[in-house]
Amino acid sequence: MSSHRFGSFLVAAACAFVSMAASAHAILLDSTPKPNGTLAAGHVQMMFKYNSKIDQHRSRLVLIGPDKTETVLTIVADSKSNELDTSADLTPGAYTLRWQALALDGHITRGDLPFTVVAKQ
Repeated sequence: MSSHRFGSFLVAAACAFVSMAASAHAILLDSTPKPNGTLAAGHVQMMFKYNSKIDQHRSRLVLIGPDKTETVLTIVADSKSNELDTSADLTPGAYTLRWQALALDGHITRGDLPFTVVAKQ
């Protein structure tokens, strides 16, 4: 194999490896609430959409309230395969949603999503 072909092979192999590694983690693409967003107080539907299918039974959503108490939220059983959906009754204050998503390939990703709840107008 010539050095040019071997070099091309190495570049192609490296690109394939990087592509596989990038797709192995569940990356948060969209959410309700938005990061640093604002919601009205009351019963709130929440959605966290990822770039890959999620094992919803072994993923986790924890709501940290204004008083720093932590509540594990129930994930809706019939959520789309790439979403974690839940709901909660929220009062005004600063919250953080701590998520842990397990992609079907076994890789776990985690993150915090801060948001604010304001009184209904």
